[in-house]
Amino acid sequence: QVQLVESGGGAVQVGGSLRLSCVASGITYSTYCMGWFRQAPGKEREGVAVMNRFGRASYADSLKGRFSISRDNAKNTLYLQMNNLKPEDTAVYYCAAESSTYLLLTPEFFSYWGQGTQVTVAS
Repeated sequence: QVQLVESGGGAVQVGGSLRLSCVASGITYSTYCMGWFRQAPGKEREGVAVMNRFGRASYADSLKGRFSISRDNAKNTLYLQMNNLKPEDTAVYYCAAESSTYLLLTPEFFSYWGQGTQVTVAS
């Protein structure tokens, strides 16, 4: 059974930082493409960043320079470092996994999803 468990969300002031974590089980983690997505109230889920098993990453253009994705294959863990947070970053952040080497920031590409973690940025 595949499980993706996110943590690290919370409330933060504008300009603050958070690091999200996602621990995966039930998959051969090191071979999977992993990604972060987010969904704000009333909006569609959107891609934040993805990283394949080779360590190559792709980011949403609007988030480059503020967000950084990384992975620790020894710990089956994916990370998202978020800096200089803005109110528009408020959303539920989801971890996703797909058995592929492609880097696609589209939710439809991913088969497995976590339950999400809430990030709230207060002005």
